[in-house]
Amino acid sequence: MLLNSFKKIIFSASGLLTLSLLWTSCRKDVVNPVDTPSEVTIKDTLYPNIPITLASDTLVAADTLDNGNLLLGNPTVAAHKIDSVTNYLINTTYYVTSYNSKKGIPNWVSWHLTKTDIGSVSRSDAFANYTSLPTGWYQVLSTSYQGSVTGFDRGHNCPSGDRTSTTAANTATFYMINMIPQAPTLNQGPWEGLESKIRDSIVTNQSKEVYIVMGNYGVGGSGTKGGTTSTIDDGNITVPNHVWKVAVILDNGNGDLNRITSSTTVLAVDMPNTNTLYTTSNKTAWRNYITTINDIETASKAAGRPIDILSRLSSTVKTALKAKKYTD
Repeated sequence: MLLNSFKKIIFSASGLLTLSLLWTSCRKDVVNPVDTPSEVTIKDTLYPNIPITLASDTLVAADTLDNGNLLLGNPTVAAHKIDSVTNYLINTTYYVTSYNSKKGIPNWVSWHLTKTDIGSVSRSDAFANYTSLPTGWYQVLSTSYQGSVTGFDRGHNCPSGDRTSTTAANTATFYMINMIPQAPTLNQGPWEGLESKIRDSIVTNQSKEVYIVMGNYGVGGSGTKGGTTSTIDDGNITVPNHVWKVAVILDNGNGDLNRITSSTTVLAVDMPNTNTLYTTSNKTAWRNYITTINDIETASKAAGRPIDILSRLSSTVKTALKAKKYTD
């Protein structure tokens, strides 16, 4: 799908820099961060009254435009700079993540999903370390989880099934920066069911487009070995206590920020990372954990990670959507 017009982005950094870019595709290539000495505010002609504020010296410009993976905001103001060791922004083209190098897992992963992302490419299963992390950072490897030893799955944030249009897209979902230690019954049961609900029922069958963020909070989950495990891989990978997902659901169209209103459908789920709570056969148990964005943010803050989901929306719309509970 091609954009039919130029989109001008103005990067204001102490009023010093103005840059106009032509974006030729709604699924952008990786964009290098723009380094500036102060906070960066973005404006574009599509949404002139809705600026985006990111961390100083950081910008992932393409993914803040229509259909971009960061269109609805940067929940932790993650930054692509080497001293952001616990909140490092990575744009893989197919999803954007805030990576925590001290925990060896993402804080959150954000992506956009439409029918065009769903194709016939087979699941690659090519789990791999992400080689573009800063020099000296610990590299989580494909073998770091050792499920039979640790008792946890390599749980995708952005699912393999959401990126089957090309081999490159699917392969990117197997980077270890997209994984968390997830209880196997959760990963293979209701979490898989939730992924299928969004991808198959909502996007494919109902012809919707969806903006999705998945994250986690807390320390200590329970896998197949029982008890509570705080870390694996000799302490290099933290096992989260809870995993959550937020999906903002729209009819297919353009100008998505302007189309999101207080009536827009939001699906929010928050589930304990505990193996004994689920079965792999019960794919719909996620419905027992439907919640609000407000509740997710409150719990995450209490666990030491403040987040602001939907930060680009107007205060009126954001307040309304954060209080909504999903029904269908």
